[in-house]
Amino acid sequence: MRLWFEAALLPEGWRDHVRVTVADGLIVQVLPDTLPAPDDERHGPAIPGLANLHSHAFQRGIAGLTERAGSGSDSFWTWREAMYRFVDRLDPEGLRAIAALAYVEMLESGFTRVGEFHYLHHDRDGQRYADRAAMSCVIAEAARESGIALTLLPVFYAHAGFGGTPPTQGQRRFVHDLDGYATLLEAAGKVIADLEGAVLGVAPHSLRAVLPEELSQITALLLQGPVHIHIAEQMAEVDDCLAWSGQRPVEWLFDHASVDRRWCLVHATHVTPEELGRIADRQAVVGLCPITEANLGDGIFPARAFLNKGGRIGVGSDSNVEIDAAAELRLLEYGQRLQHRGRNLLAGGPGQSTGGSLFRAVQGGGAQASGQQPHGLAVGAPADIVAFRPDHSVLVERREDAILDSWIFAGGKALVDSVWRHGRRRVSEGRHLARPAIEARYRRTLGAYLD
Repeated sequence: MRLWFEAALLPEGWRDHVRVTVADGLIVQVLPDTLPAPDDERHGPAIPGLANLHSHAFQRGIAGLTERAGSGSDSFWTWREAMYRFVDRLDPEGLRAIAALAYVEMLESGFTRVGEFHYLHHDRDGQRYADRAAMSCVIAEAARESGIALTLLPVFYAHAGFGGTPPTQGQRRFVHDLDGYATLLEAAGKVIADLEGAVLGVAPHSLRAVLPEELSQITALLLQGPVHIHIAEQMAEVDDCLAWSGQRPVEWLFDHASVDRRWCLVHATHVTPEELGRIADRQAVVGLCPITEANLGDGIFPARAFLNKGGRIGVGSDSNVEIDAAAELRLLEYGQRLQHRGRNLLAGGPGQSTGGSLFRAVQGGGAQASGQQPHGLAVGAPADIVAFRPDHSVLVERREDAILDSWIFAGGKALVDSVWRHGRRRVSEGRHLARPAIEARYRRTLGAYLD
């Protein structure tokens, strides 16, 4: 297969008139400054697909349903109780239906890989399924059906709070002991073994859900692959960690775990300058989810300070209240503008493009955190490509990084025309080719849950 693009973002930068040859799902040749041949499939400007490094796919089912004020102060914690009530209704087929549509929407927005932080493991009464990886299996099937690449991150969740507080009734579908988690991890590896490009990682849910000795044993179960953890998302979490240990969450983690470039610290919203420096020095990735963090009232991560220290970032859709790669990047920058009362704060320097700098940062950080190597529009990498609509008014006379600026700050996912994952076209004219059947199943499933 030969694809010809008006322009394409290659590892060395933007080039015009680029022919990309694909064989067995991989890029085997990239030729810039090349006139299209009669049998080339012609498209507008193209960029590499992005990794969505943090998703709870099932939460797409409650998008928009938690926006009524409660009798007291609403927060992440009150939202969590509403989410737990929805979890009580889910069965494997329901999870598959919701996840498949979420993954379709990710592809339509420019994400070509998802890091599924997967903690819904057990039956509705909290009992283990006969197949310990039953719920992991339906996540893999949803990825297979949609075509998105999967980084599966089975979550270890054992406690409700710091120091081993017993889990609540609402958490009964999540909890494991160490032996049960080891069994799950082994089974999950088998589930994704034949799923093209799939990666297995480990995910201690958070410091409040994992004891210190459990954390060290969990991370030792997988000597390669990503390690993801929620950390310092809420000030209440920081305060509780101080009360338990005398240290802040990130501070405690770095003093008690061998954090390195395999690690992704999800959110890390409430951190000190010293903690930012330690994260950057260890080359760990901070996984930012700006839309969810805004929706839940988490706060704003100090992205400008972190990037100035050489820090690495990626983005994720987390609760999936909205799925749009460009919108995540836009809100990441806008949060900094609102906080610091300036503009183009993540551009990286005078004359630099904000969209270009953001995209390159999250492309590299997302690939690292999701275990995706190699990546980008380069020979040997999977053909994970996003092409924009060449005739869209937002792209009139745009060249090079102005294309990214216009996508992120003006056009959003409406600019996405075609998406290929591992050389197979999954999105055409902005719509996933399997959307009608997947959406119809989602409608039936969600209608039954919410009736």
